[in-house]
Amino acid sequence: MSTVDGVEITGPMGPRFDEILTPQALELIALLHRELNGRRLERLQARTERVQALADGGTLDFLPETAHVREDDSWRVAPPAPGLVDRRVEMTGPTDRKMTINALNSGAKCWLADQEDANSPLWENVVNGPLNLMDSIDRTIDFTNEAGKSYTLRPDDELPTIIVRPRGWHLPEKHITVDGEQTSGSLVDFALYLVSCGRKQVDRGQGPYFYLPKMESHLEARLWNDAFVLGQEHVGIPRGTIRATCLIETYPAAFEMEEILYELREHSSGLNAGRWDYLFSVIKTFRTRGADFTLPDRNSITMTVPFMRAYTELLVRTCHKRGAHAMGGMSAFIPSKDPAKNEFAFNKITEDKTREANDGFDGSWVAHPGMVQTAMDAFDKVLGERPNQLDKLREDVHVSAADLLNVKATPGEVTEGGLRANVSVGIQYVESWLRGSGAAGINGLMEDAATAEISRSQVWQWLHNGVTLADGQPVTTELVQRVIEEEMAAIAAAKGDAFASGRWDDARALFTEMALGDDYNDFLTVPAYERMP
Repeated sequence: MSTVDGVEITGPMGPRFDEILTPQALELIALLHRELNGRRLERLQARTERVQALADGGTLDFLPETAHVREDDSWRVAPPAPGLVDRRVEMTGPTDRKMTINALNSGAKCWLADQEDANSPLWENVVNGPLNLMDSIDRTIDFTNEAGKSYTLRPDDELPTIIVRPRGWHLPEKHITVDGEQTSGSLVDFALYLVSCGRKQVDRGQGPYFYLPKMESHLEARLWNDAFVLGQEHVGIPRGTIRATCLIETYPAAFEMEEILYELREHSSGLNAGRWDYLFSVIKTFRTRGADFTLPDRNSITMTVPFMRAYTELLVRTCHKRGAHAMGGMSAFIPSKDPAKNEFAFNKITEDKTREANDGFDGSWVAHPGMVQTAMDAFDKVLGERPNQLDKLREDVHVSAADLLNVKATPGEVTEGGLRANVSVGIQYVESWLRGSGAAGINGLMEDAATAEISRSQVWQWLHNGVTLADGQPVTTELVQRVIEEEMAAIAAAKGDAFASGRWDDARALFTEMALGDDYNDFLTVPAYERMP
């Protein structure tokens, strides 16, 4: 169903969907698809070719063909846009109605309104996300829960700046086709938000702002820049109104930070340093290369181990050299009713955010409104009244390709506890995702798709690279299958009667397939999406 030539909507039309799936939005989706989708597919193929080259013995390095970009000290990104000058604490979370209100009332400076890793791309979520954002900008949003509690927005001057994270280049949108072809989830999310909210944001004195995930090269950033130019012209807002912060959460992108900023420079608002996705990418990129790239238990890998330290230091140095914000990683802790757990969580947040602020980061992420003030306090102590520390150039930082690649210096062991945690958390998250909930509270942490990706990737890496656990057990198919069986039984016991209503069989089957298969699947979410309506 569609009124736009060549565009077909195969998903059901829910209440008010016509306010988002407008002719103008569908026309933009068609334009972006016809202009850019071929190049998108070429970039995805280039990823596959790079992995093969690395499997054949190649390595990652700073690109010789773009040395002129890195060596030219004269260029800068656009100055910070309205609402993006002070970003010391950013709240993250999906765009369901309740979360939209809670995030906007959180007291954070910005809200990463997530259509990606904290969102499950059920058709209803794809359309209701921008609908909820539009209602929040119009101040017509409200929510009442089953207990009768009502949620409404604080005054406008107390609300954070909205930054939308669309899906990565690899994910399709099967419910909208153009000329008979599935569209890009990235371009659909971008178009639906830009058309419904772009002009409204400009009228409020800000603009349509984005976080760009999962990129692996500056040529993928160039693709986004071209989408921005087409989109701004389509909706009639000035070129450069859109601003984007790029997540440097893939291993190859860490070697192209300056080039990524350069490609997006008139639309750029900074880079962000992730953790789980970056570790997931390390495994994915060098999955066949044995001990030199085999990681210990994921919870033992801190941001201060040598190769992670090199990556974060380089990110701050790169951003501030070019006038861009450097954004720190996620604190996934959520409040607990257990005072001891709460004390531990708040202490960890203070420690992590203090380190980031002292390193020169301009802000950082939290996953729960209850953690905003703790993170704010840590940055306030370093920033004071300054909105950012773009003037902290970190010219003391000198990071080589060897530093970024020094995974083998990471301390830690592979333990049975680590294996069990990966299996249990991975399956629990996949089950939540398949039901349509992309942000899942598990063991005191707010988990998103990156957790499932690193969890299943570690199991695959340990199994396929001959790893032995700290207690002497070799990681075998039989051991992993036994652990899956036992952890599933533990989950069922903990869930009780609620277990019967979940998608546990599907989650177990998918996790097992991803962890034990002979071939490594680049993204768990792609086959998971095929299992969704």
